[in-house]
Amino acid sequence: YKAIKKFPKLRVTYGTDIFNDPVNIENEIKWMDRLSEWHSPGEILIMATGTGGELLKLSGIRNPYPGDLGVVKEGALADLLLVDGNPLEDVKVVGELKNLRVIIKDGQVYKNTL
Repeated sequence: YKAIKKFPKLRVTYGTDIFNDPVNIENEIKWMDRLSEWHSPGEILIMATGTGGELLKLSGIRNPYPGDLGVVKEGALADLLLVDGNPLEDVKVVGELKNLRVIIKDGQVYKNTL
């Protein structure tokens, strides 16, 4: 990941499909935090969200989603988390359940403590 900084226009994604196990979620958040040695929290969040959506869009007919991914805009498909804290200062706030104030997945609100 350190070498990535030498190529500022390089698009890097970070992601996994093993989020069905809460233990693995914690490990993934820890790994994201390790990236902070080389990247800002904002860069890490972009790797985990926006760039992943861009990559999936490149899969052409294999992409099962009709809208944009990894962005918040009209017509885009998005799951949203509102957190208590600023993930641009500390990416770990998105991985602590107590900080998740609103969870929206597939347009359905699963948690709202605002």
